[in-house]
Parts: sequence; structure tokens; C-alpha cells
Amino acid sequence: MIAVRLPDGSQRQFESPVTVAQVAASIGAGLAKAALAGKVDGKVVDTSHLIDHDADLAIITDKDPEGIDVIRHSTAHLLAYAVKELFPDAQVTIGPVIENGFYYDFSYKRPFTPEDLQAIEKKMAELAKRDEPVTRSVLPRDEAVAYFKSIGEDYKAEIIASIPANEDVSLYAEGKFTDLCRGPHVPSTGKLKVFKLMKLAGAYWRGDSKNEMLQRIYGTAWGKKEDQEAYLHMLEEAEKRDHRKLGRQLDLFHFQDEAPGLIFWHPKGWTIWQQVEQYMRTVYQDNGFQEVKGPQILDRSLWEKSGHWENYKENMFTTESENRSYALKPMNCPGHVQIFKSNMHSYRELPLRYGEFGQCHRNEPSGSLHGMMRVRGFTQDDGHIFCTEDQILDECVNATALLQKVYKDFGFNEIIYKVATRPEKRVGSDEAWDKAEAALIESLKRSGCEFEIAPGEGAFYGPKIEYTLKDAIGRMWQCGTIQVDFSMPVRLEAEYVAEDNTRKVPVMLHRAILGSLERFIGMLIENHAGALPLWLAPVQVVVLNISDAQADYAREVTQALKKQGFRVNSDLRNEKITYKIREHSVQKLPYIIVVGDKERDSNTVAVRARGNVDLGSMPVDALVERLSRELETKA
Repeated sequence: MIAVRLPDGSQRQFESPVTVAQVAASIGAGLAKAALAGKVDGKVVDTSHLIDHDADLAIITDKDPEGIDVIRHSTAHLLAYAVKELFPDAQVTIGPVIENGFYYDFSYKRPFTPEDLQAIEKKMAELAKRDEPVTRSVLPRDEAVAYFKSIGEDYKAEIIASIPANEDVSLYAEGKFTDLCRGPHVPSTGKLKVFKLMKLAGAYWRGDSKNEMLQRIYGTAWGKKEDQEAYLHMLEEAEKRDHRKLGRQLDLFHFQDEAPGLIFWHPKGWTIWQQVEQYMRTVYQDNGFQEVKGPQILDRSLWEKSGHWENYKENMFTTESENRSYALKPMNCPGHVQIFKSNMHSYRELPLRYGEFGQCHRNEPSGSLHGMMRVRGFTQDDGHIFCTEDQILDECVNATALLQKVYKDFGFNEIIYKVATRPEKRVGSDEAWDKAEAALIESLKRSGCEFEIAPGEGAFYGPKIEYTLKDAIGRMWQCGTIQVDFSMPVRLEAEYVAEDNTRKVPVMLHRAILGSLERFIGMLIENHAGALPLWLAPVQVVVLNISDAQADYAREVTQALKKQGFRVNSDLRNEKITYKIREHSVQKLPYIIVVGDKERDSNTVAVRARGNVDLGSMPVDALVERLSRELETKA
């Protein structure tokens, strides 16, 4: 007898080996119809998988995250099937699942067109309606190579030829199409009902610019139509909020080819930067961080000691002078260790907290650059805490509370917490790792945070907490982090005098709140759709006159507000007031002030809040009080 244990704790007995599909059918016809795959002893498998031993089994449907991955993986194969039906000479290469969808790369004699994309999607729907079985087979490597060569699929043959000779490979077939794949897949094409092809792009074979440029087709797939519609709506919103588009529209910054991955800040954009930096400087001062500044360029020998030269050199900009090799810093930590080492510190001084707005450069591939979200030159709000092992817990509790307050002030109220634990390849003793991981976990428990564990995703030098923000349209942004580092202080010979007068190596906590200021400002712009809160808005108020008769009064109001510290412009052009209001509304200003004869004569102002909200007339002092209260609360 074979015992199959189900997630609800129940157990089913079978006299002989049984497939996942058969177990689902024994539970009920509804589950059998909904089954996309199974999870046997923690491994996701096809519904045709044969269970021949006592096992734990979960039936996977489109309600499960694994089920959506299976749908997307299978839809990528459906895409390749449709392309081969319409363009028999096309060669298929690779087609993985990605976040919210999938892609497949093809080699073809001419570029695909948007019309081709429509035809391919239509053909995919036809193939799905056929409800053809998806079947798995296994071949020795050399037989698989020969098979794909025989059907003209040279890229597949090359992929398989790189697999060790003594290994078998799995193939999946649906209708007339067979593809190399580990699986699992849906049991038949009829399970694939909700999908859409999104866009075309170029991609080099194996990611090497020396190889052929392939054509990449991106798509998305879901279990339910309403989920796909919600996703497509989110993409529409994201396009409206694109910081690159808003940066041009609001005259904040620009990019150009002469400085790839670098930003040209305009006056209004730099004003936003200054508000963010000044706020964070206050955070440093109020939370025991001493601001420091390290050099931009450091000798190769220091990067060798820190381990960056060996593990990160391809991402570093290097230079030479007087027969010495240098690198622009990609991160600030080695410099902070040098500042710590410049004096001998006592245990009484710990924890010692350094903070820096450190300008860093990383040689990111040009294809990965994306506006302010992925740049080559950026500034980190970087902090490093030198402490004892016993102080890790308190520092992490404090860090979480601090990050929560900062994110709330910037308008992010939902945070996802993750603890990334020790990887297989690591440095340091198990005892130290145990202590660090326990401290991170306990710190989140004390902070009342729900969190997940990410096994093996820590850095080689220590575990970390990752703080991910959810924005106004539901997107996730991994932002802050606190990392426990046992390695770098050892490698760079940092020490302090312990209570027993011995020399000990401190623990180094790497702490970032915003991360890259450039990226965070891009996130802010998109989260608020360019309508930044009053305290961050580059121009907080604009004063408009209806006619020349109120020009002097408009100037007086402007100066009065400026003296109170507000960022104010005036628009005294001889234009219709409706035109001026509309033009400044497009700039998403928090407040538009209109003055006519009535306001001038009564020493008041007519106030419009963003969104064309008419607040009526009020004295200038009342407006100042309103603005001051809004600034104080960061509403």
C-alpha cells in the first residue's frame, strides 16, 4: 500500500503507484479538473507524475503561486508552438518565466512586427482551444541533440550539448511541437485561457554582444481574467506615473547619451533632492549617526583587502595614475572602516554609528540602465554601525523603528519584511551566524512585524533584513536593508579595546534606509504621480494675478510667503487667469493663489489646493498657518 498524505492532515491509501491526477480525481471531480500540477514531498511535478512511495502531496491549482508559475511556463511553450506554426523557419531558443509573465527568444530572418504579434496571439488562442495533451518524455543527451538537429533547431541542440554526456534530458510535446524543458507543465493546452503578448525586444544569444541578436517576445499569463485585467490596469497607471515622462513634463531632470546612466538635475529636481537629503540629515542627527565623508577614489590594494577586487571588479570603474591602480568606489563601507581605524576606540564608545551621503559609481551594463531606477552614478544614504555581538539586537530593533517612521513620512505605509539567512558559501563561525540570525528575527518580533524567511539569500559575510515598500498602485520596491557583517572588519583589521583590555574585532552593521537617493526619488515621483506632498514639492505655491492692477499686491504676497520660508513663484503674465490656472495645475503644484481686485482690497488671497479644490478666500496669515501645519505633519 502507498500512503499519500494531504495538506489537511488526511491520508489516502493506494494499492499500487498512482499519478497526481489520479489522487486529485479520488478527492473530487472539481479538484481533478482544476489540477495544474502537484507538489510531492515539496517538489512541484506534473499531474502525470507517478507516486510510487509514501509521500506528502499538495494538488496545485491556479489559486497557488506555483500554479501561476506553471501556467506562465506552459504559456511560453504555447507561444513557441504558435510561432513555429506561423513561421516554420524560426528557431526557438529559451523561454523562462519572469515576474508577472514570461518571454521567449527566437531567431528569424526578419524582424517581427506588431501585426505578427497579433497573429501569434490569435494562433495561441486557437491552439489552446484544441486542448491538446502536454506530455513528457526523457531522452539521453546525445539522442536529444540529434533530434533537435534533425528538425533544424540548432540553438536547442547547442543548449543540450552543454549538458554532461551521461545525463538524460526531458522534453515536452504538445500537438506537433516538442521543446526541451525541465517542467512541470499543465496537463493540456486547454488550461491556458488568460494570456496576452506585450511587446517585442532584442536580446543577444546567451547574453553576449558578440553573438546573434535574437527577437524576444514578452507576454503575461494568469489564472483568472480579472487578475490579468488588474495587472494591465496597473501597467497603464505605471506608464502615466513613469518618472522619466514626469521628469520631462515637470522640468525636474533629464538624461542624454553623452552621460549614460547619469542624471542632469534641473533646478526644480535638485530642490526635491535637497529636501530629501536635508530630511535624512536630520534623521542622522536625531538617531546618533555622525556624518562622515570618504574619498571617491581608493587604491586597488584596499579593494583587494575588502574582497571587492576579486568579487566585484567587473562592476567597478578603474583608473591609473603614476603606476598605481585605483577604483571609483562602488560602495562606502571600506572607507568607513578606515575612518573607524584612524583612532583606537573603547568598548564604551560602541555602538559607533557613521552615516554618509556617499556618491558611488557602478559599471552597470547599458542594457540594464533604466532612468533613475538603475544608474551608474548614485548617492547612498549609507550608514555603518560598529558594535559588539551583544548590541546587534538593540541596533536592529532601533533600525526597524527608524525605517518605519521615515517611510511613513515619505508616504509609504505598507512594508514587507524578509530575513535572508546564511548561504552555503559563507565566512564566519556557525555560532556567530546563529547569533546574528536570531538577533534579526527577534528584532522583527519585538517590533511587531510579520516577516518571511528567505533561506540562503544572505550575503556571504552575514544575514540581513530586507525592507520592501508597496507603492500606491501595488508595486513592490526593495528599499532598505540592515546587514550583519563579520567579514569586512576582520579583512580590514578593525579593532576596539574590550572591557578586559584585549583587542577585539567589532561587528559591522550595514544600514541603508532609502538606498540610492536617485532611485528613491524616482519611486517618490511615481508613487505620488508627480504630485509630491507640500514638504517635498519643488514649488509649493504659485501666486497669480488676474490683471496688471493686482501685480504689485501679488508681488507683496509672494515676498511675504517667501519670508516665511515657503518655496513660492509668481506668474504676472498678461494672460487669461483660466489659462494660467490650467498651466500651473498641469505642473501639479500643491497650491495656486489667485488675487484680483477683491483680494487686493481686502488683503486676502483666493486659494486653490491641488486637484482644483476651491478653499475660498482667506487672509495671508491664515494661509501661512495652513501651510505650516501641513509641513509639520507631512500630510
